Amino acid sequence: MLTGLMNVLRSSDLRKKIAFTLGMIVVFRLGSTLPVPNVNMAGLKICREAAEGGEAAGLFSMINLFSGGAMLQLSVFALGIMPYITSSIILQLMTVVVPRLETLKKEGASGTAKITQYTRYLTLILAVLNGTAYVAMAVNGQIFRGCSEEIIYDKGLFSIVVMILTMTAGTGIVMWLGELITDHGVGRGMSILIFTSIAARFPVSLWQIKVAHADGADKGWTLFIVVLLIGLAVMLGIIFMEQGQRRIPVQYAKRMVGRKMYGGSKTYIPLKVNQSGVIPVIFASSILYLPSLAAQMFPSAAWAQWIGQYMVKGDHPLYNVAFFLLVVAFCYFYVSITFNPVEISDNMKKYGGFVPGIRAGAPTARYLKYVLSRLTAPGSLYLGTVALIPTLAFVLVGASQQFPFGGTSILIVVGVGLDTVKQIQSQLEQRSYEGFLK
Repeated sequence: MLTGLMNVLRSSDLRKKIAFTLGMIVVFRLGSTLPVPNVNMAGLKICREAAEGGEAAGLFSMINLFSGGAMLQLSVFALGIMPYITSSIILQLMTVVVPRLETLKKEGASGTAKITQYTRYLTLILAVLNGTAYVAMAVNGQIFRGCSEEIIYDKGLFSIVVMILTMTAGTGIVMWLGELITDHGVGRGMSILIFTSIAARFPVSLWQIKVAHADGADKGWTLFIVVLLIGLAVMLGIIFMEQGQRRIPVQYAKRMVGRKMYGGSKTYIPLKVNQSGVIPVIFASSILYLPSLAAQMFPSAAWAQWIGQYMVKGDHPLYNVAFFLLVVAFCYFYVSITFNPVEISDNMKKYGGFVPGIRAGAPTARYLKYVLSRLTAPGSLYLGTVALIPTLAFVLVGASQQFPFGGTSILIVVGVGLDTVKQIQSQLEQRSYEGFLK
């Protein structure tokens, strides 16, 4: 690895790309700490410390996770990358059901550019909606319940509109920074920013575990080391599973085109064990957030009290069973809409490709569907288990609320890290260097 790092430093092009990426990360982190206008920072600090790891952090954990803690700080980048993630998922799902978007997807680079443009517009619309809801909850005191401090100076219409527009502009800047990293830096820009947001919370969360269990000096440090070792073990397991894949061999027959002979090559279709990535966990978290949101609107209802008792904090078995089942169901759903065995089979048949021992056409499509179903079963169980890591941490070490290696966060960190390392390796190989980890 040290040799690979030296090779990176020897390449002026890679040095510039890495330096540019680090510069954009610094700008992103500065925006995550810069408060929007009209915020009482002293009162906000008191409320945030009082609610640390409590109900506020639990209700908005997903958005706060992807913003690197910026949401509960009412910063310029408070919405973070979440509106872009949501719009990307919506466009990806709509591609399956809207013929116009499906046509654009098949047009290649020009169609992809058009879909990206639609994603940007939808991101800004969602940012306005999310910013409006978030500022309204901050004004009404619903973010930090039980805190009597005023966190908003002026509750007039003009001041509130300025706060919403500032957060929306912050989302636009975050989207722009991500695209700059993709074009001029290393890795995928949006993924790098998400990685940065999540990784920025690790040191604070680890130290909170040590402080929260500091009844004795030895106990706090012991729990700190245990959680760190558990996190490393979880990372190794996720890396093993994320790298696992089933390679379907494909043989292309020889064919004459004019005077040239084409085909006769061998390749494979890589089917990952976790074909759906982290999307099912995000889907399941969003669905389970809806009951708690409805309970906030009707707090006096009997069903709202039942939801508040069993379906909000995430420490009840009923919540965790529902979460696990939703993750498994969304794994199958997402894989079914993103991987089309019929389309892949038709493309293989068009260019003279076939799976050895399987007839081209419908039999190949059935075979791919069968293999994918067999892979999705262990992949969904693995993803559901990883998503329940905070609950398992509470049972083992009693550190659920501050446990930094949550299922969603650790999956994203490991996935983005592996993808970035692969991109660095490919660029090193283009320059005749050894791989980054060799």
